[in-house]
This record gives sequence, C-alpha cells and structure tokens, in this order.
Amino acid sequence: MTARVDHAVTSGTFSLDGQSFDVDNNVFVVGDDTECVVIDAPHDVDAIRRAVAGRRVVAVLATHAHDDHVRVAPGLAKATGAPVLLHPADRVLWDLVHPDLPPDGTLADGQGIDFAGTTLRVLHTPGHSPGACSFHAPDLGVVFTGDTLFAGGPGATGRSYSDFGTIVASIRDRLLTLPPQTVVHTGHGDDTTIGAEAPHLPDWLARGH
Repeated sequence: MTARVDHAVTSGTFSLDGQSFDVDNNVFVVGDDTECVVIDAPHDVDAIRRAVAGRRVVAVLATHAHDDHVRVAPGLAKATGAPVLLHPADRVLWDLVHPDLPPDGTLADGQGIDFAGTTLRVLHTPGHSPGACSFHAPDLGVVFTGDTLFAGGPGATGRSYSDFGTIVASIRDRLLTLPPQTVVHTGHGDDTTIGAEAPHLPDWLARGH
C-alpha cells in the first residue's frame, strides 16, 4: 500500500508576546491504510482523529512549538498512544504552552522516520523558531515546512525567538536545494512548490522580513 498525504484544517488562536490572533492551521496525516504520522496538532483532537481514520499513529511530529501547532499534542498522544517528537531547541516555546508536560522524544537534523513503507527525513530549519523542522519525503515528492516557508515567502520573524537572517539561510540552504517539483505543504494556507518559490529569494532578501 502506497503512502499518501491526507489533510485537515483546524481553527483556533495563536498567542505569543502578549498578542493573540485567530488562525487556521493545516494538519497533515502521512501514511497508508494501516499506519501514519501526524504533522502538527493545533486545536482539535477530534478533527485530527477523523483524518487519522482509525490507523495506528506512529508519531506526532511538531514542526515547531508555537501554541497553534502543539496545543492538543498531549491530548492526541493520549488518545492514540503515539509519542510527540520535538526538536529540543524549541523546548523554550513548548514550555510556554505545556510547562508541566514535556514532549515524549526529540527530533534531530538528518533523522529518518520510517513508517508505512516510506521515510520522512528531518531537516532542521530554524528561523521562525529555534527548533523549527521541516520533513522531507523524497518518495512522495513532498516537504512539510510548517511556518518556515509559505506560498509567497518565509514565515514571520517579528516575534520572540525568531530571526529573519536565520530563516532565509534555512530556506536557501535546506529547502530550495530540494528538487524544484517538490510540493511544499505549509503550516497555514495553500501548497506551493520549491520551483515556484526559488526565483523569489532575492525579493525576500530585499524585503527584509
């Protein structure tokens, strides 16, 4: 059975630095009919479980630890028995959301996560947050970039623990080097491709944010 990508959108809020915003978050479930991983657990355990559709969840992977990406991660882990995995550099943000409940395990650059006959390769892509990660599935021709790369440019870097120069370096060195036909599944909004975004790097640098 070939692995596939299923998609759900959940709605809630994002809060940091004393501000709160209404947001819609993408949730991606990658797997076959038997097992899967969930990428990000934003707002609604039941909506994510509907996308899982009874499959065994191997892991809940956090692209980063802003509250609108991990708010229900412990609840989803409890409901599915799957570990929540986070890059340790984002623990400072995780602890703002779940101060008494650590993630179950860590992510590391270059790590391979094997399931459902495919592999997700962890790419540490800091900038939006210190431990932001993208997940590349070469067999499927996709990369999950969280809030690092969107259709139209880099993710936001105007808040605590973020840096524009770092995110641009991550995108330039880790993401734009992927095959141009690679589909980019983002944390919010529409998909894009590496080839569609790569020509705009000079514009992003000139824009400076």
